[in-house]
Amino acid sequence: MEIDRNQQSSITISLCMIVKNEEQTIGRCLSSVQSLVDEIIIVDTGSTDKTKEIASKFTDKIYEFEWINDFAAARNYAFRRATLEYILWLDADDIVLPADREALHSVKSTLNPDIDVISMPYNLAFNEHGRVATQIRRNRIIKRQKNFQWLGAVHEYLEVWGNRLSIDAAVTHLPLSHDDGRNLYIYEQRQLKGEQFSPRDLYYFANELKDHQLYYRAIEHYQKFLDTKQGWIEDNIGACSKLADCFSNLNDVENHLKYIYMSFQYAAPRADFCCRLGHYHLHSNQMEQAIFWYKLATELETPGESWGLLNLQCQTWLPHIQLCVCYSRIGQYHLAYEHNEMAATYIPSDTRIELNRNYLRSMMDI
Repeated sequence: MEIDRNQQSSITISLCMIVKNEEQTIGRCLSSVQSLVDEIIIVDTGSTDKTKEIASKFTDKIYEFEWINDFAAARNYAFRRATLEYILWLDADDIVLPADREALHSVKSTLNPDIDVISMPYNLAFNEHGRVATQIRRNRIIKRQKNFQWLGAVHEYLEVWGNRLSIDAAVTHLPLSHDDGRNLYIYEQRQLKGEQFSPRDLYYFANELKDHQLYYRAIEHYQKFLDTKQGWIEDNIGACSKLADCFSNLNDVENHLKYIYMSFQYAAPRADFCCRLGHYHLHSNQMEQAIFWYKLATELETPGESWGLLNLQCQTWLPHIQLCVCYSRIGQYHLAYEHNEMAATYIPSDTRIELNRNYLRSMMDI
């Protein structure tokens, strides 16, 4: 919808967070957003460190919530404590970088009050050059009066509707430690109780199993998820990707390839799957096939607004630098050089670029 930015006053925002033992990150998070928000709600689910002490430097609205193995229940409790027009939610290991903060200030001061939901990119990982490597989109700011609810005990999601606005300002995930197993424990306890898992539960339970390297159990649950034929298309594609990973870790090449190709049943080939196939054929010394798949990755349109996990490396520099390798191996040094320079437009300071450049110039007698 088109937004009339005339005569709009700044909206007010409540930040709502649930936390537990986040003393290493919560100060960093709150410092990054305190100028953006007008109220900070902290719901603590059982911290035994200095989390609450650090949070108290930013707000006096700190609440206790008895942990009941239900993330949605905790987040909904936090949302009920909010008092302002809009709610922003974050985790303690998230931050808003300066450029994104500036963009959000602009959104805040010009937002049409008819907007109910604002979605934002969520930067999950960066490469060694500081560029975003993986990203997903989340509903991040919502109108409080709509009373939107979180659903799901673990890997919860926010059920929203109404007028939506997608913006480019991002939240960045910067964890200092890995998952302690709490999510997996919740799923396993639910399974022991004989609970019936929804397709979404099966998918995210499988993700937890995979993350804990329990590959055979993960495969079982991904396959159960796909067999329901009720999954969201992006989760179906994600399951294919993760099944390929599982079988790769188990050195099962046949099934690794099977699930890469299965992803094409749900959508046109994505760049990351093309790069997977390019990698397989490159390491099988099948240059013609490798070049085909890497070239296809470079030719695919970059998706606009996407709610699936985006591997931005496969959409930018990676297939070009791999094509440089492929063409070099078959003696087509000019083509190799061209693709190395294309990769350089994305990662100019990468040491591989200059090494490739010097080698290829020598082979072309430049």
